[in-house]
Amino acid sequence: MYSEDDYLMLSGIQHFAFCRRQWAMIHIEQQWAENFRTTAGELMHKKAHDAGAVEKRGGLLIIRGLRISSRELGLSGQCDIVEFHQNENGIELFGYDGKWSPIPVEYKHGVPKENNADELQLCAQAICLEGMFQIDIPYGYLYYGENRRRSCVELTDDLRKEVKRSAKEMHDLFQRGYTPNVKPDKKCKACSLENLCIPKLQKAIKVRKYIEQNIKTND
Repeated sequence: MYSEDDYLMLSGIQHFAFCRRQWAMIHIEQQWAENFRTTAGELMHKKAHDAGAVEKRGGLLIIRGLRISSRELGLSGQCDIVEFHQNENGIELFGYDGKWSPIPVEYKHGVPKENNADELQLCAQAICLEGMFQIDIPYGYLYYGENRRRSCVELTDDLRKEVKRSAKEMHDLFQRGYTPNVKPDKKCKACSLENLCIPKLQKAIKVRKYIEQNIKTND
């Protein structure tokens, strides 16, 4: 269990899944740069994050910008939307009759990714909600703005284990203050930190170290 002082940003788990170096540059080195993708994504989240806004439609209660956290993961953040569906097996909510089951909904600007970064972020949100409300959450939704569709994500045991492994590794790197190296990849072109990271220089740095080590050995 982590203390509140040690909590890391929950949204960082998506950066971590995309690239560990990107995550460390943002969350350890405090570096950031905007591009079209990050700007468009931020605008979408601002629209979804009408913090504290509550909307009721019959047996559906929609809460935007709900603050969440998990002592088990050591993460905290904010849900775009949490839908509370009226369900006799759910929980009681102050000010509302009946019982309700929470389902997280995460908004993304683009289209579904090749990796499972979005699914991991959604699952981390669900784990936070489960701890806060003491209820099991079997699935959540990802909404993609480019195709205007949302997909149901089953929160499997494997996905939950990966979330917990990632959270632990994030904390380990953060405590060490360590930024991992990275192999240049096609995904680097989509990264807003490409000009700060300069992934092509990673190889050059390794070559320079090799030469320096050999010079010392020969001396």
